[in-house]
Amino acid sequence: MSAEAARALITGLVASHGVKLRRFLLLRVRNAADVPDMLQEVYLRMLRVPNVESIRSPEAYLFTVAQHVVQQHSLRQSAAPPSVELSEMLNSARAVPDVDPVLDLDAQQCLEQLQSELDRLSPKLRATFLLHRRDGLSLEEIAERLGISLPMVKKNLMQALVQLRQRLERG
Repeated sequence: MSAEAARALITGLVASHGVKLRRFLLLRVRNAADVPDMLQEVYLRMLRVPNVESIRSPEAYLFTVAQHVVQQHSLRQSAAPPSVELSEMLNSARAVPDVDPVLDLDAQQCLEQLQSELDRLSPKLRATFLLHRRDGLSLEEIAERLGISLPMVKKNLMQALVQLRQRLERG
């Protein structure tokens, strides 16, 4: 079967089972924003099948591939440390009894200033910084997630650190 015939089969599956597949994925992931990427991964894997003509039940195969994508997604999500927002950190610090109100106010002001400066960073610098410092991802993982090269991740991280340091020191 030619590449054109394989594409035609995948196109037919998308047309006939696309909505069903989307629902299948939505029921199995926590973040609905991940579903479009997962759909794309399913279709890419289907296009990579060397002998599409050997698939007896294309619908069953499609959902089997989708289940594998869900499993791999779940493994990646469980390996990543949970992200914590700055406001959540501040709220958890307030829950501790006997906190010095002056220190609490100072910490709150520092976090607000940091959040303000993070918001001023360009989206690419902010994303790189947060993925590395807040979410604990390695530079390689960030490169993969953002679809950029490793040197670009390093450059973005350095720029973010320099800009944050300069802005925070100026106060």
